[in-house]
Amino acid sequence: MSLLDQRVVVIGGSSGMGLATAKAAAAAGASVTIASSGKDRLDAALAELPDSCDGFVTDVRDEANVSALFEHVGALDHLVYTAGDMPDQRPWTELSLGDAQSGFYVRFWGAVSAAKHAAPRIRPGGSIVLTSGILGLRPMPGAALAAGSVGAVEGLARGLAVDLAPVRVNTVRPGPVHTPMWDGLPQPQLDAMVAAFANRTLTKSVGEADQVAATNVYLMENRFVTGAVITVDGGYVLTGS
Repeated sequence: MSLLDQRVVVIGGSSGMGLATAKAAAAAGASVTIASSGKDRLDAALAELPDSCDGFVTDVRDEANVSALFEHVGALDHLVYTAGDMPDQRPWTELSLGDAQSGFYVRFWGAVSAAKHAAPRIRPGGSIVLTSGILGLRPMPGAALAAGSVGAVEGLARGLAVDLAPVRVNTVRPGPVHTPMWDGLPQPQLDAMVAAFANRTLTKSVGEADQVAATNVYLMENRFVTGAVITVDGGYVLTGS
């Protein structure tokens, strides 16, 4: 199996798991379009990718932006959706309903919009891969809305697998994975967080973005997998605390 001569779109592809997926897909032979809301981040990411890749500035909160992305791409084989933003750190009980709803705009409604505009252009044998998270299975205190958003993504993917068949739709559920989002923390706090997460996994390690990327590539390549959720978490959900 390979992605030779296939077209892959990675939304959220300018950093972290998305950029790692773009690199892995390109290494497997695909031409890749990465989409991100920030032009500077997009340009920096493209500098790390081969010439077979291009980029498109896309705000997934704006359906017209998403439509323009897929007009630009045309026919494609696979969509990988890794876009997400940092949840509001205030207690959810202190949020207005509008602020609470905003946490679903990128991760859930952005995925809905992307699937809507990508699906008619996906060639036979193609797929959509969405990204959820283990918070849906093991919510941390104060993370009810984040847990709800990733749980909604998994339900959406199963429904899309039925509605869009034979286009395949799957979900990757990452556990504690070290991405650039973590690197904004002060070093002592980062070190303590990595150690705490590693101690709670069966592998005694945290994940890396390329491990999630390998799972995304597997789901693109394997034409007999749809409606699946693959957990990439080092056994985190199996530990008791």
